[in-house]
Amino acid sequence: MKRRLKVFVAMSGGVDSSVAAFLLKKQGYDVVGIFMRCYNLDGCAERDAEDARRVAEKLKIPFYVWDFEEEYKEKVVDYMVQGYKKGITPNPDVMCNKEIKFGLFLKRALLLGADYISTGHYVRRVISKSQLVIGKENPKLPITSYQLLIARDQNKDQSYFLWTLTQEQLKHCLFPIGDYLKSEVREIARKAGLPTADKKDSQGICFLGKVTLGKFLKNYIPEKPGAVLTTAGTKIGEHQGAHFYTIGQRHLGIKNYELGIKGRHEIKPHYVAEKNVESNTLIVVEGDGNPALYKNEIYLCDVNFINQQLTTNNPQQVWARVRYRQPLVSAQLIRSCKSSVVSCKLKFDHPIKFIAPGQSAVLYSKGGELLGGGVITNVIIIMANH
Repeated sequence: MKRRLKVFVAMSGGVDSSVAAFLLKKQGYDVVGIFMRCYNLDGCAERDAEDARRVAEKLKIPFYVWDFEEEYKEKVVDYMVQGYKKGITPNPDVMCNKEIKFGLFLKRALLLGADYISTGHYVRRVISKSQLVIGKENPKLPITSYQLLIARDQNKDQSYFLWTLTQEQLKHCLFPIGDYLKSEVREIARKAGLPTADKKDSQGICFLGKVTLGKFLKNYIPEKPGAVLTTAGTKIGEHQGAHFYTIGQRHLGIKNYELGIKGRHEIKPHYVAEKNVESNTLIVVEGDGNPALYKNEIYLCDVNFINQQLTTNNPQQVWARVRYRQPLVSAQLIRSCKSSVVSCKLKFDHPIKFIAPGQSAVLYSKGGELLGGGVITNVIIIMANH
């Protein structure tokens, strides 16, 4: 009797991972449900773990809780805090996927006999085979590679957070809901009688729950009032500390704002265009069309390519996102070598706004294949007409 392939499913207590487990069992896999206990501030993890357990019970699959709280605190939470201290805007969701879900979770699952792991991410994995000739007398050998494609439901697509994945990781990953719309996923859950069918999606940074990011960061970074400036250098108010703000931020909470954002509806919203944690200053501009918010070149570090490395210094046409759910924009990717350090420069065909160092720039092909990405580092400011 042929052994069924074993899949460890990361069950978060939400509808997406619940349906992932349901679909995999229906497809004949030997499914094991795993809830990862990570760092959490408001206690919602306990409720989520119970929801995941109830789903596993409904599906009649084994269920376990794995404690990654200490590792999550070190690799995700501390990473985020240190980023804000440095004056950048880190992406904890990307780091969670890299270090926890497709790092520790995958490694432990494989050690325990899993063939695959699965999550409830909206993304599609495609297997492709190419032929490699080794020597004149040897036959062509099939080479298997894995591609990640934008999900069918483009409004829920989560490929942006998965650019760090490698071929070795993708070899052991399944994403069963990538071919479904969110509405279809909920309908599957209802028909299957899953208790999470109508559970609301989580919002924001997962480990914070209902705790605001600003309140959380103030546990680690003291408030430090500083000047709010216009692009002309005129002081127009004070902020609570440049570390707490990010490029493009609109809700500023600025005291003594002379332009009167609050209560003056005729004034356009103001946005953070630049910040400097060393001088503890913010530069803000009026309206989201202000040229100071637009950049047309950035540099990337910690670059990862899922299928192939960029080995040429010639520009490569790509489509990019610099924040989640931003429409894809066309750009030229250029390999840059300085002092033996390889990085990439991304030059946009048209200037785009709200580029924050520390966030991810994620690269795609024209057809929607996830090529890879990197962390935005030195932003080149060019005041371009748009």
